[in-house]
Amino acid sequence: MKKLLGIFTVVVALSGCACFGTDGGSTATSAQMFDTKEARDFVSNAEDRVFFDYDKSSVDAEAAETLKEQAVWLKAHNEINVLIAGHCDERGTREYNLALGERRANSVKEFLVSQGIDSARIATVSFGKEKPAVMGDNEAAYAQNRRSVTIIKK
Repeated sequence: MKKLLGIFTVVVALSGCACFGTDGGSTATSAQMFDTKEARDFVSNAEDRVFFDYDKSSVDAEAAETLKEQAVWLKAHNEINVLIAGHCDERGTREYNLALGERRANSVKEFLVSQGIDSARIATVSFGKEKPAVMGDNEAAYAQNRRSVTIIKK
């Protein structure tokens, strides 16, 4: 019983981590996750995330504008590498969403490469539906979760 209580205490303590929103979803920006001067500069000069339509992985016009800003910043900081994290809303199976998140991350990578960023500087990962930005069973929540996040790595 003591062991179970100890585990519960650790889980409760970790749930208060600053990288999670009050609703339990991961809302951390690149600057919050990796608090470096470069990450703060990136987030203040270029949005760190783009959003996708339902069941889509193509970069739309609004996302393209954000990614162009990211490319400008990355060209000015040649020593910086990034990780593109693809995310999905909660609908669909785990496997389907992992694949969709991967396609989203790769679409962002391909766009940045088309803007002149060396592909060796860009890694990708899919979290599928495992790390929602916001919790909720409505279109507003789903829209915030269909995203990719560019994370600054050094």
